Amino acid sequence: MSSTEGTPPVPSPPQQKSGARAALEYTGIPPSWFEKRPRLPSRNWLIFIGVTSSVLGFYLYDRRECKRIREHYASRVRYLAEEPLHSLDFPRKVTVYGAKWPGDDDWDRSTKYFRKYVKPILVSAAVDYEIIAGRRHGDLATRITEDIKTQRRIALGLEVPNEPIMPLPTRQSPEQKQRRLLDGGVVLVGRPAFKEYMAGLRRGWTESLQKVDREEKLARELESDGRFDELDELKHPLSSEDIEGEPLPTPSRLPPSRPGVFSPLSMRGPIPSKPVPAQQHQPDLGADVPPPAHIPPQPSLLLVPFTNYLGMAQVPLMIWDFFNERHKVRTGAESAYRIIMRETRPLIGPPPEPELSFSQPSLANTDFAFDTEGESYYKSSTAKLPSEIQKARDEYYKTLPEKLAKARQLARREREPTSDEITTPPPTEVELRTERMKKELRWTGDEKGWEIIRPDAPVEWDPRMEGALRVFVDPPQIWTESASGEPQN
Repeated sequence: MSSTEGTPPVPSPPQQKSGARAALEYTGIPPSWFEKRPRLPSRNWLIFIGVTSSVLGFYLYDRRECKRIREHYASRVRYLAEEPLHSLDFPRKVTVYGAKWPGDDDWDRSTKYFRKYVKPILVSAAVDYEIIAGRRHGDLATRITEDIKTQRRIALGLEVPNEPIMPLPTRQSPEQKQRRLLDGGVVLVGRPAFKEYMAGLRRGWTESLQKVDREEKLARELESDGRFDELDELKHPLSSEDIEGEPLPTPSRLPPSRPGVFSPLSMRGPIPSKPVPAQQHQPDLGADVPPPAHIPPQPSLLLVPFTNYLGMAQVPLMIWDFFNERHKVRTGAESAYRIIMRETRPLIGPPPEPELSFSQPSLANTDFAFDTEGESYYKSSTAKLPSEIQKARDEYYKTLPEKLAKARQLARREREPTSDEITTPPPTEVELRTERMKKELRWTGDEKGWEIIRPDAPVEWDPRMEGALRVFVDPPQIWTESASGEPQN
């Protein structure tokens, strides 16, 4: 047995600590923390990190591409903003029309789309713009119709244009305003705006120039429906024999007296008739003016596709749009580039309808097929809009007699008002008539507007519009994107 078997092993010298570790140990950090070694995360952490980094990568890449595309188009038209302009001249100005999207309570979604995707390129080229949006269906068509009729009346001398009292050096004549309008162009955002613009254009140039007050016309139509008529009370005629046989007048022998005879309404004197000015009796000369045989040239059209996703069924499309916004930026930039470069072609209207054919002419190869795919994304509830309007009208007229009877009872002092009626006075008969007029104007306008923009309604057209409209198209050289993602001419 050797002498080394009973000796204990010599302990190894302690590991030399670095200066940083020795200093950190005195700060209270547990020594076990310095012995930890890095390792792979768990399965759940790997899933979380992978999904989060992928989503963040998609978002950052899309927004970087949006900035690159917008800056590329802005740099191509920025030289136009550097051209000198006379102090009394006006920059080029375009008119933007946006219509309410069916089923959306936010009526200016289309104009927001223009401001976000088309406007930045126009601003880079120093192109001014004016936005006209319809708050309800049909508002845009009504305004365009009235503007065109006013323009026609002024041109024929039937109406005096509004001119400032003090002449300004920047004042333009009607001819100069028309030339500037033709030089600028019209931007139509979405198919609803396109349908309403074409409807207003056709009606403005083909209908009579007679001035028609919508409220007065509707009031005459509602006057004969008897909603506010008061039923005459039955009168019981009394014979002279019954009166002579009874010495004293009793309630059974007296004719029924109408309550409220001494009410303020019945004691008013006759309202003096106001003399009607002689000019109101003059016939409107615009009623005899025939429409023109050919519509004069109109501002060129820029058709900007626009789709508004609504409802739970379209949430996946909303998510896809959120991570692919670069496609909207590219579409808006290309549209703005078209109108800035002023490259146009004639509008391709519908083909002539065959005389002996029961099939509708195809619009696939015409401009009337613009953004027809967007109509397929209308909410299904929009098809019930006419029935919903009729339902609201029926419910209103169902409660109207009760409100009207209460208003007349209080006005004639047939009964005392209740405590609730004193706290919250019910509407008077005049207020009920005003309320009814406002509701009927809104319901009638919505019904007519829906008839214009409903998916199965064709775009309004008149043969006299042939050759009067042009459409902005891509210039001969337009930017494309290579496979590597770099912009090319």
